[in-house]
Amino acid sequence: MKISDVIVIGGGLAGLMAASVAASRKQSVTVLTYGSGSLPLASGTIDFFNAENPEVAIKNLPETHPYAKIGAKALDASAKFLCDVAAQANLPYHGRISAQIPVVTAVGTLKYSALVPESMDASKLAGKKKIFVVEISGLKDFYASMIVDNLKKYFPAKQFETAKIDLRFLGGRDITCMDAAQLLTDNEQPLANELKALNAGGDDAIILPPIFGVMGNFSRSAVQTQVKAEIFETTCLPPSPAGMRLQRAFMKYLQSNGVKFFENSKVVRGVVEGKKVTGVVVENVVREKTFRAHKIILATGGFYSGGIQMREFDNPKEMIFDLPVFFPTGAENWSNQQLFENKPQGFSMTGILTDENLRPVDANGKVLFDNLHVVGANLGGCDKIFERSLGGIAISSAYKAATV
Repeated sequence: MKISDVIVIGGGLAGLMAASVAASRKQSVTVLTYGSGSLPLASGTIDFFNAENPEVAIKNLPETHPYAKIGAKALDASAKFLCDVAAQANLPYHGRISAQIPVVTAVGTLKYSALVPESMDASKLAGKKKIFVVEISGLKDFYASMIVDNLKKYFPAKQFETAKIDLRFLGGRDITCMDAAQLLTDNEQPLANELKALNAGGDDAIILPPIFGVMGNFSRSAVQTQVKAEIFETTCLPPSPAGMRLQRAFMKYLQSNGVKFFENSKVVRGVVEGKKVTGVVVENVVREKTFRAHKIILATGGFYSGGIQMREFDNPKEMIFDLPVFFPTGAENWSNQQLFENKPQGFSMTGILTDENLRPVDANGKVLFDNLHVVGANLGGCDKIFERSLGGIAISSAYKAATV
């Protein structure tokens, strides 16, 4: 069997990013996925760190934090690379690591992120004369009046108007944003006609749920060119069209660069020779199959996707290579006394610790495998949810692992 330069295990944000970066460096890449990946569940925005100045806060993190291992150079490069990949799929992104771009959530609050799809960048809302919030008949979990009530807290002096439109081709049943986005793809004219009827001017804004297709910015552009007011999308409950657009942008990039994809491929163990992983074994219905490569990137998603499991308390396990997993021992350190305390949760710190090249280390800091690199949610030593750093760690660790 041909030996790949790189095998990436996992098809979430970190896995797709790692494979894309490796492919951009003219390396032969094989991606092994088990499941559909996490991006369709994500908002489509990328957060690096929850701080007034994320760039400064990241520089002051302890050396055990994944960002300290990744380094500022890889962080900056990863943000640019993601924007470039998205742009090639006609999915423009705005922002940088230290940006604080407002996004309207599905309930009308403002969330601030570093990298944001153009369709969700609400930076210009403050300068608009009037804001129309448009509800779609039959669409679940989007309520224009609630969104207006919450947005008024941010823009108390602004004019608001709600509207409800019926896109009859949606079938008369309750649908999700993903349903609507799929149905609207290449069929945008009914929506354009309804929005034109609002008579919103060039100084106004229209807020809609994220229903502009699942491929790039094509559907939004088709409508925006016919409507004077600027159109903004909100976030939504999963599944998310914005997350699906980003996943498809990566997939388009990988396919155009000759990356081999093997779906429904459950990697069960590594093939190890001394301190080198020479391949991985995939379990299938008939027999096991071995894939070989010079470098392995582990992007199985940690607790979130079963890459790390804990069948016995205080004994977390990495499921493929049996790597040592950092864990704050003792039940009293597992979680905060109050669930919503304003501090990190112990269990969220669980993960694999690495050296500066993201190679797994033991409790004494000794590198276990010279060519195995760990990325994304598998990394331990920080609470990615509390920090709002999950997306940033995913793409920057993937970039670093693919370039060392």
